[in-house]
Amino acid sequence: MNQRIEQLRKESFEARPTISIERALLETAFYRENNGKYSQPVLRALFFKHLCENKTLYIGKHELLVGERGPAPKVVPTFPELTCHSADDLQVLNNRAMTNYDVSQQDITIYEQEVIPYWQGRSMRDRIFSNVPQQWKDAYECGLFTEFMEQRAPGHTALDGSIYHYGMLGLKERIADRIKRLDYQNDPEAADRFEQLTAMDIACDAVILFAHRHAQLAEKLAAKEQDTVRKQELLTIAQVCRRVPEYTPQTFHEAIQMYWFTHLGTITELNGWDAMSPGHLDQHLAPFYEKELAENTLTREQAKELLACLWIKINNQPAPPKVGVTAKESGTYNDFTQINLGGLLKNGSDGTNEVSYIALEVADELHLLQPQPSVHISSKTPDHFLKAASRVIRKGYGYPSIFNTDTVIMEQVRVGKSIEDAREGGTSGCIETGAFGKEAYILTGYLNVPKILEITLNNGRDPLTGKQVGLQTGDPRAFISYEALYDAFTQQLEHIVALKIEVNNYIERMYAKYSPAPFLSVVINDCIEKGKDYYDGGPRYNTNYIQCCGIGTITDSLSAIKTHIFEQKTFSWEQLLDALANNFADNEPLRLTLWNRTPFFGNDDDRADTIMQQIYNSLFTAIDGKPNTKGTEYHLNMLSTTCHVYFGKMLGATPNGRFAHQPESDGTSPSHGADRKGPTAVVKSLSKMDQSKSGGTLLNQRFLPSVLASEQDLDKLCGLVRSYFNLGGHHVQFNVVDTATLRKAQQTPDEYRNLLVRVAGYSDYFVDLDLDHQEEIIKRTEQELY
Repeated sequence: MNQRIEQLRKESFEARPTISIERALLETAFYRENNGKYSQPVLRALFFKHLCENKTLYIGKHELLVGERGPAPKVVPTFPELTCHSADDLQVLNNRAMTNYDVSQQDITIYEQEVIPYWQGRSMRDRIFSNVPQQWKDAYECGLFTEFMEQRAPGHTALDGSIYHYGMLGLKERIADRIKRLDYQNDPEAADRFEQLTAMDIACDAVILFAHRHAQLAEKLAAKEQDTVRKQELLTIAQVCRRVPEYTPQTFHEAIQMYWFTHLGTITELNGWDAMSPGHLDQHLAPFYEKELAENTLTREQAKELLACLWIKINNQPAPPKVGVTAKESGTYNDFTQINLGGLLKNGSDGTNEVSYIALEVADELHLLQPQPSVHISSKTPDHFLKAASRVIRKGYGYPSIFNTDTVIMEQVRVGKSIEDAREGGTSGCIETGAFGKEAYILTGYLNVPKILEITLNNGRDPLTGKQVGLQTGDPRAFISYEALYDAFTQQLEHIVALKIEVNNYIERMYAKYSPAPFLSVVINDCIEKGKDYYDGGPRYNTNYIQCCGIGTITDSLSAIKTHIFEQKTFSWEQLLDALANNFADNEPLRLTLWNRTPFFGNDDDRADTIMQQIYNSLFTAIDGKPNTKGTEYHLNMLSTTCHVYFGKMLGATPNGRFAHQPESDGTSPSHGADRKGPTAVVKSLSKMDQSKSGGTLLNQRFLPSVLASEQDLDKLCGLVRSYFNLGGHHVQFNVVDTATLRKAQQTPDEYRNLLVRVAGYSDYFVDLDLDHQEEIIKRTEQELY
């Protein structure tokens, strides 16, 4: 890091996440005057333009890239059209111990007087909860599933390289051409398409205007600047902002600023958490880098400095504030921007280039919360790149995560994407697979699979709330075989999945109708040609994912029942059910028998792994191919983020010997402490899951720092990754930290402010996690490599 980057990093790291009510006030005033005067797409576009015209701008003293979502770094707006926070919500956000946001009492008062009266009852969240059936609410409140869109717009958007080839003027030309070709005689949707295309055109103007305002501010600052070096930097910033995003970028600097204005536009328009990402940024920037390097207009260090500025800009954008269940399922400031490095080019050749290595260096030197870099390893990826990534991994930041390019491509081709689009695709958010720049791949929320077993063992009743939330599939004492129990479980599973999908389809139409995203639609392929919004089937591909949690916990629980109830008859149903209901009180021998005498997933033991396969296939059958509202389908992925902690709190004791309210297993990882035969056994167990049938799987592994101390140790790690990927694995990520360090961080958090750990599909500062999440990480098995 040079002096500029050190200063910018310090400012970003030390800035407090703060709520700004500016956007909410601008939006409320705009809607009071204009709601009902325009079609919904045009209304949304005009508000976006109003925001770009009037929001406070910020250019920091040392910056080379410009633009913030809020009026300053780490300042985040609210989105009352989606979630209208109450005054109490804002007080909680200001005062809660973890992931709190500074908000002044004066702003809370203004919000209460100006914003809440207008949006109460009009927000998307209010609309949803006033219309969904009680059966869904009961299932939601007892922790059977979550719903992402009850507080935020659908996210998981990643871009391809198109934006670097079309300036906004070029996109406006495409829009104008499509409007000319509207067929009002034969197309009943032509009028709707016109409104959507008109909105897209306005959105392009809005972002151009936003950039020009930054150019004017930079020129104004330059006129006052006494330092000649900084004056020239400001004039260069102005020149860049005059060019992009209006025109196509010509330089490395312009290309990065082009992406950043596009990123800001999408996250300012709506709060699409999980997440706006640049996709294969190294592949997109490589032509600009190589051209300028050859022309001697850019050095490697200058390129690295600009890339570091982008890293810091992304880190300046904390996630919009979450409350309620959404805060419990994902309590982090991370806005989940994932940057893919490596992978394959569209023609199938290796995509690794010099920018890939520069990005790894930037991530290593800055070690910030976000963005989250990931490396994508194919059979064509050079070992040198994987080794370079491993050197960063052993530093203990929890990133980069590692993805199997070949499996990621297979996942996409299986569901009908072209091989070229699949190669241009990759992963965003945590581990979710999509065709970059061409797909809306929407996460609908998490499914608590162990909870479905719990209600099965209680004849459809939730023991936590006492409510009948599932089907009455019978008293488990009457199940005379494992097959009878499993049949009851699959009935409950299909019932809960159907309930979730029915309501989610309703919510999707609400977003398509009331919260279109015209600017996001501009930069996603086929929305212009279709004349359809991103949320209304506009992209080339439209996918919904349900994230299934707790595969390790439910596998081990069913293995325990099969082993000890039906095969060995160690216990009776009565004994087991009584122990579960009482959280193993005064029954430690029974619990230890379950914990120590049951075949567990993660040990390359077919007795457990075949049960995992059975559950996975049942999840696939219940979810895959179910219709969404856009003429395409639902698919599953195996992702928990931090929801396995929340779901664990909503779950009683389980038959694998887990105490009530403790975390479930995360992602596709084994249960905490259940993987007892080393990482090789773990990956062999996971390889028995056909991961190409999913939209992503997540595997967490934890190593002691001493395990990766030497270059030979890193070779072993690379060998483990290659072996897992040869067996069809989708993803793996590593925590490299010992328990003693984590305990010290709990005791003296101020001394460990920089300690990053891998939480789920993202890294977070350990001291920013609540005690439950800290303990969950500590309890992960410390593995060794042999």
